[in-house]
Amino acid sequence: MPILARIATGCAFLFAAATALAQNAVYSAPMVERYGKPYVMVLINGKGPFRFIIDTGTGSDALVTPELADELGLPDVGQVRLGDPSGQGGTKAPLVLIESLQFAGVEFAGIKAIRHSVMDEVGNCQGLLGFTLFRDFLLTLDFPNRQVRLAEGALSQDGEKLVFPFRMPDGVPISTLHIDGQPVEAQLDSGGGGLTLPESMAHRLRYEVDPVLFAIGESLSTRFQLKAARLASNVRLGVYSFEHSFVEIHPAFPLANFGSPPMQNFAITFDQQKMLVRLEASRKRFVLTAPLNPMRLENQSVHKTQPNLVPVG
Repeated sequence: MPILARIATGCAFLFAAATALAQNAVYSAPMVERYGKPYVMVLINGKGPFRFIIDTGTGSDALVTPELADELGLPDVGQVRLGDPSGQGGTKAPLVLIESLQFAGVEFAGIKAIRHSVMDEVGNCQGLLGFTLFRDFLLTLDFPNRQVRLAEGALSQDGEKLVFPFRMPDGVPISTLHIDGQPVEAQLDSGGGGLTLPESMAHRLRYEVDPVLFAIGESLSTRFQLKAARLASNVRLGVYSFEHSFVEIHPAFPLANFGSPPMQNFAITFDQQKMLVRLEASRKRFVLTAPLNPMRLENQSVHKTQPNLVPVG
């Protein structure tokens, strides 16, 4: 069911007038960064502000921690199954109702949020805003200027120079990278760490040094070894190139993952209505180094999902 979004103002306006006012408006909020991930402050049912991460790798509207849900007395309104990256299972989590969620001068009403703990890696935050929350807006994560923007309008194709198509079968944007000339489907995941590749394709790539054990990952139902390497080839996305970059190799990932570290270089705008994403940067060549902390996997999306399975990145 589509969410209701309306402009939050200090006085009452007719809905039609508010909609007309919003057509050419841009609403923005500061973005705080931790380990490269985007955080914003939100109001929930008029209370707060609370610190949330914007996670385009989560295919739902929102998630709140059990502690915050209890503090605000958010009522349960059902259950949902969360995806597990290993494909070996999942877990059920309650849905709670948020009557009003305000962010960047926009109010979202009637949000069903997942009640679940956030990853340890995320740190001190009380929830996340998922990708589908912004279905009715152009969402821009401007990492260089530390700003999040919401606007009405549409993106236009440009022959895949800066603007690329994506699909979102499970509410998570998936686009195509090229590694050593090979097309590779990748999730565009602002809550993810690094540039990660599925183990199934790792043997087809060239490396400066062969992959070595990097860390131990953990999902909802299994633990697994993560490997890392530096590519001998480049990763390309339109006019942009990541040269001989550090990559992580994950046995639990069915797709590649373009996470927050490579996103740091861009202002990224998503248009869910036209299924397009635009990447803007001040240069065209980049190098990725090893992240400060290896990523700990909790609820990454599954390529073949079960009915009512929600990917949480």
